[in-house]
Formats: sequence, C-alpha cells, structure tokens
Amino acid sequence: MTDLLSLDLAAARDALRDGKISSLELTDAYLGAMEAASDLNCYITTTPDKARVMAAAADQRLAQGDALPLDGLPLGIKDLFCTEGILTTAGSHILDGFAPTYESTVTSQLWRDGAVMLGKLNMDEFAMGSANVNSYYGPVESPWKSRDGGNARLVPGGSSGGSASAVSARLALATTGTDTGGSIRQPGSFCGIVGMKPTYGRCSRWGIVAFSSSLDQAGPLTRTVRDAAIMLRSMAGHDPKDSTSANLPAPDFEAALTGDVRGMRIGVPKEYRIDGMPAEIEALWARGIEMMRDAGAEIVDISLPHTKYALPTYYIIAPAEASSNLARYDGVRYGLRVEGETLDDMYAKTRGEGFGAEVKRRVLIGAYVLSAGYYDAYYLKAQRVRALIKRDFDEAFGSVDAILTPTAPSDAFAIGENDDDPIKMYLNDVFTVPSSLAGLPAISVPVGLSGRGLPLGLQLIGKLFDEATVFRAAGVLETAAGFSVRPAGGQ
Repeated sequence: MTDLLSLDLAAARDALRDGKISSLELTDAYLGAMEAASDLNCYITTTPDKARVMAAAADQRLAQGDALPLDGLPLGIKDLFCTEGILTTAGSHILDGFAPTYESTVTSQLWRDGAVMLGKLNMDEFAMGSANVNSYYGPVESPWKSRDGGNARLVPGGSSGGSASAVSARLALATTGTDTGGSIRQPGSFCGIVGMKPTYGRCSRWGIVAFSSSLDQAGPLTRTVRDAAIMLRSMAGHDPKDSTSANLPAPDFEAALTGDVRGMRIGVPKEYRIDGMPAEIEALWARGIEMMRDAGAEIVDISLPHTKYALPTYYIIAPAEASSNLARYDGVRYGLRVEGETLDDMYAKTRGEGFGAEVKRRVLIGAYVLSAGYYDAYYLKAQRVRALIKRDFDEAFGSVDAILTPTAPSDAFAIGENDDDPIKMYLNDVFTVPSSLAGLPAISVPVGLSGRGLPLGLQLIGKLFDEATVFRAAGVLETAAGFSVRPAGGQ
C-alpha cells in the first residue's frame, strides 16, 4: 500500500498502462487510507462501491489496450461539483439531501477519460472562506504539524481545504477544486502541493454550485506540476451549456513542460511587497527570483499600481454576486425546508437555519452594495476598479511572459485562531485576488518551509489562456526548489 500511495498521478498512469498495478489495487489502497485518516475530515461523502465499479471497468480497458487519458486513476471531487445521484452539499446545511439528477461538465469529462471517483470533499460553505472552518460538516484539518512545540490542529486553507488536505495526506491521487479569489492556490500553499487556477472560461462552470459567477473557476490540486497539467487537459474545454466557457480546445498542457525558461521574462511587482509581510515570505520570494534567474529567465521589475484596491474590490463584487446566486435557496424546490406559518416565514426560517454565519455575512454585504442608493457608490465603482486592475496586468504583460509573487502572506494557522476576525481571514487572499479579478491563470508551487516547518508556496501568473507558459515556468521552479517534504506520517 505504501508503494501505491507514493506514486504521483503521472507515475500511477504509467504503472497502470504498463500492467505493473491494477486500478482496483490502487483504488483499494486509497479507500483504506481514507478510512484510516478520517479524523482529518477531508470527505463529506465517500463512494467506495462506485469507485470499485469504475476501477474494474478501467482495468478491463487497460487489459484490452484501450487506455483512456486518466484510466484507473482515483480522484476526489470538491463537493461544489454536482455528481449525478450522489449527495452534493456545497458544505451547507441548506442542501441537505440534494442528489443531482445531472453531472457537472468538469466531472463528466473526468469520468469520460476513465478517472475513478473516491468521494466528495469537504469545503467552506458555498466556497466562502480561507480556512475550511465554515463547513456545516465541521472543519478540515491539515495533515501538517508545526515543529514549534505546539500540537495545534492546523487549517488546510480554503475554500478547497478538503481537496488540498486529501492530496497532501495521500487520500486521493489528485482532486478538483474551485478558485474564486484564491481557493485553490492558497490551500495549495498551506498544504505543500500544487494548486492551479486556469483562465476564467477555460473550464466549464456548468453543474458547479455558484458563488460568484464572474470569478468562479474550476482547477486541479495535485502533487506535481505535471500532474496538474494532466488533470487540466481533461477538465478543460468548451461547453455550449456555459455561456462564459471559452470556445477554445484544451491543448496538451503536459507538452509545455520543457524544463527550459531561458529567455523568458519574469515580472516581479513591487506592490506585492505589502506592509507587515513576514520576513520569511520576503526571503522565499527572493529565493524564487534567484531560482528563475539561475535557470536563464530574465527578471523584470514591474508595477501593478491598482493592486492595493483588489481586496476591497473583490469583497464588494463577490458578495454581490453571491447574494444573487444564493437567492434560489428558499426551501421550495430542493434541500432543507423549515416549515413556517406563512411562505415568507418558511423562507426566513429555512435560510436562517440553512446558511452558516459567513454565508449570511456575505449575502447581507452583497444585498447592501446592490441596494438602491448604494449600487453606484459601491458595486459600480468596484467594477470600474476591477477594469483598472485588469488593465495593469495587460500593460505588464506587454513586457513580461509571467509574473512571480508569493501565494499567501503566512503559513497555515491553527483551527479557530482567526475565527473572530473576518478581516484578518480575508487578508489571506491578498496575493491571489488580483489575478482572479483579471481572470488570469495562476499556479501555486511549493518552494520551502516556514520557521515552524510548514509549507510555503510561490505563485506564477500568466496571460489569458496562456496556461502553457505558466506550466513551463512552474515546472522549472518546482525542479529548482526540489520540495520533497511530506507531513509527518505521510507517504
């Protein structure tokens, strides 16, 4: 089992095709690991019977020489993706009992390519959070422990915390996540794995429970950059059911991993050197810059002057869109219903009991900024600032091929540590939100450890629909960093 769990996705793919292992063996190894590490609370729903059926079908194809791109590879799915006939909760009480009659486009493409489904992963309710402590099903725990003498349970980041913790703890070969303002990249950094947010529109949003429709984007969380490239090729592609889906084919992202960045121009934005940034984050960034320079890239100082407005802009636009998207959860059509004396009373009781505190906070903020008298002052102004942030990136990419920044302003913190300070929690996204507002592809790569022995990542941002360059640069950074540390007890 240890040998099976130590294989990354690319290695497992090759071993399956060479007949060295079977998908059923691999799947059973992961199902056993999931049961043994259930205290991490990574999964809301496990699907062992379905996984074994899918694995057996994959083994049959492999034996016949008809291997599909992801044949026999066991994956975990964030519980924001609708899965036909399987409980889908978005981490919320209000979706109790909801088993969709349809499959999201992204997951249907993974099954089309032969992947095996292990289960549905825990997450911040409706993807609202940076620590995975907002789930109705309880917080997810990171498999990492600080070496500072404490034994505190650490957050895995959010909202894709279950996805990140599962990959880091070897409870899935790879997982899907969604990123609205950093919810793939920040947990990737906290858990010492790779988190890839593609260009907005690269992956279909159809069948993904909506948080913020102009920002939400699916992407993979994996052990390596190569694994992320393999996953994204199956997840991406045009979908006529999604009007925001780009009518572009999914290229062979794995082919972009040439290991060569000589002549590539890497931008370093001065505005990401924020007040109060820990010295170890600054040192990690400097180390990453030197790695890229040593690999033959040209380092270019750039300016993104509207960066300081990104976080407040995001926390106007995202809650506004959330308040609209979450209006559909009223107890009438599906999910939780709390009976009331009148229809309005039923609405109020259902939403009051069904939504958690953070969701209520963001819905209220969103309703306020969209209300008469405040729409122009807040929402419209935020959209104008968003356009300026995007223009900054457009101008920067006139002179550079990619941009290198920190992923998060700290390492992982203890569960419950920042629960009483939502502003401090929101600041976790300070480095990831700008590229989200601009719709750009970005990846987090584990590069080093903090003074407490916890993972720290660096982020590479690319041009619209230029994931190939992002993967190319990220592969070189990954090789140079040589990050091979695993959580205590990990494989």
